[in-house]
Formats: sequence, structure tokens, C-alpha cells
Amino acid sequence: MIRKYTICVSGPGDRCSAEDYRLAEALGGEIASAGFVLVSGGRKAGVMDGASKGAKKAGGLVVGILPGEGDEEASEWLDIAVKTGMGSGRNNILVLTADVVIAIGMGAGTVSEIALAIKAGKPVILLNPDKSMPSFFQNLDGDVHVVDSVPDAIKLSGQLLK
Repeated sequence: MIRKYTICVSGPGDRCSAEDYRLAEALGGEIASAGFVLVSGGRKAGVMDGASKGAKKAGGLVVGILPGEGDEEASEWLDIAVKTGMGSGRNNILVLTADVVIAIGMGAGTVSEIALAIKAGKPVILLNPDKSMPSFFQNLDGDVHVVDSVPDAIKLSGQLLK
């Protein structure tokens, strides 16, 4: 059996813009269509929910690493809900579960996840980032890439996983 690769989609929950949600849903669909497993923070909010919805509608496997101990925050689009009871500490589990981390938008949790991914040596893709983001994260000497579109994010993910 060949192992499936996991792609984490990271981004704001409660402060997610309509554009970030749209990108996340499209990205989730493309992740599933490319045969990857989607991993996210699993909540029914923002980028996490959008990516989960897109992946599920495209027939993909959707895993959520939840901060709490119950299902009340879980997105309805999850196949597997991992309840950690760790709050923000679950961010480390989330990025360690991923083979590639793709970030859309920005929030404190997103910054945390990107930094943890860099520290763990995981490749990070910033999708359509704010102009100040790339240089900040690239100065941390991580494997950080910038793309402007969902197809470019999927193509680059495949290249990084070879």
C-alpha cells in the first residue's frame, strides 16, 4: 500500500475574509482531486471550514485536529475529528501531521502554525499572501514558498513531495 500525503491548510477562523474562504474551499477541492489528504484545525470556522468543505465535496479524506475535547466546534465536513483537549497546543500536532503546510490569510494561530512548520522542517506555501508576510517567514530560514493561485499551490506541493 502506498502512503497518502497530507496537506495542512492553515488560516484564520473567526476573522476569515470572504476571499480567504473562497480560496480555501477551492484549495480543499484541488487537494482532494490530486489525491492528497486534507488536514486542518477542524473547526467550523473560516479557512478550516472552507478547505474541509471543498475537499469533502470533491470526495477527499478530511482530517481535523481540534483544540477541544468534544465535537461542538467540529466542521460538519470532517471525516476524522481528532479531539486533543490541548487548545492552541494542538497547532504542533497539526503541522507535524502534515507533509506540506499551505497558509491562506493571517491570524495569530496561522503565524504559530507557520513558525512551528518551519521549526519542524516542513515546507510551507503562502497562497496569495499580504506583501509583508513572505520576507518575514523567509528570514526564519525555512522552506517557504509563495504562490498566487490554487493550481500553483497544488503543483508546487507535488514537486515538494517528490
